[in-house]
Amino acid sequence: MYAIIATGGKQYKVSEGDVINVEKLGLEEGASVSFDVVAVNDGSSLKAGDQVKGASVNASVVKEGKAKKVIVYRYKRKSGYHKKNGHRQAFTQVKIESINA
Repeated sequence: MYAIIATGGKQYKVSEGDVINVEKLGLEEGASVSFDVVAVNDGSSLKAGDQVKGASVNASVVKEGKAKKVIVYRYKRKSGYHKKNGHRQAFTQVKIESINA
């Protein structure tokens, strides 16, 4: 059984027990969170749209952190322009506890 959840402008395919990184939620470690369900597959059929109105995916927050640094380098030839910048994306790591279809 798996579900497709939506959070942070992205969609994730999750099963019970999965640990995934999502966009920062701003919750404390151990907090419980529920996600919007886009679709659910129970092994025999795929349900989506109005069929999953009452469905939910419950998860608990494992930790919050920052990803590895990504270097952004801008350069324009012949003008002497160059700019180096770094970015570390914030994330929340969650563990999927249950899928209620």
